[in-house]
Amino acid sequence: MSIWSRIAQIISALAAGEGLGALFDRLRTKPERSVGFTIAVIALAAKMAKADGLVTRDEVAACRRVFTIPKADEASAAKVFDLARQDVAGYDAYARKIRAMFKPADRDVMIDLMEGLFHIAVADRTFHPAEEAFLRSVTQIFGLDEPCFRTLRARHVQDDPYAVLGVDPSAPDGSVRKAWRAAVKASHPDAMLARGVPPEAVRLAEDRLRALNAAWEEISKARA
Repeated sequence: MSIWSRIAQIISALAAGEGLGALFDRLRTKPERSVGFTIAVIALAAKMAKADGLVTRDEVAACRRVFTIPKADEASAAKVFDLARQDVAGYDAYARKIRAMFKPADRDVMIDLMEGLFHIAVADRTFHPAEEAFLRSVTQIFGLDEPCFRTLRARHVQDDPYAVLGVDPSAPDGSVRKAWRAAVKASHPDAMLARGVPPEAVRLAEDRLRALNAAWEEISKARA
């Protein structure tokens, strides 16, 4: 059964009147990390799409920048998006329920989730101040600090190679190399799959590795 079939099955099983909040609770009591990750990204993306006051086709289609969605499963993905968009619950309530789905030590999973949201935020080639405020707030709810937010932002919005690696420009070569290697290791597709990121979202790892390696190469050339 594909992850999208599983999502469709879960949504169909919800009792009438229940929203995605109930779904997050169910995923918390019966751990299904890949399903939970997928639903979390799409649901928060739907909330974020309204942050700048306009739900564009690019923002809706941007889920394809994170997930590989077969034609036959598009309806399931759209259902999650529409449920979240129409739900009166605020994004902060969603973010807290999503955070509760994972263990306190799952910092890397929270970063993976934020990575997916950044991909979607910049899909229309703009980064609205309201989207930035939304992402900063969700980052805080997920238990991630401001330096982590700046690093995520740099990978998608800025060109500062030091910010991409999360190091200070004054850091010695050894520290910069260590930060690069640690980030590459955490961003390897196998590592991401092991912590619950679905295979359908492996492009997150590919894009992140490109950004990390480009930053390291730029710093290395500048310091040579």
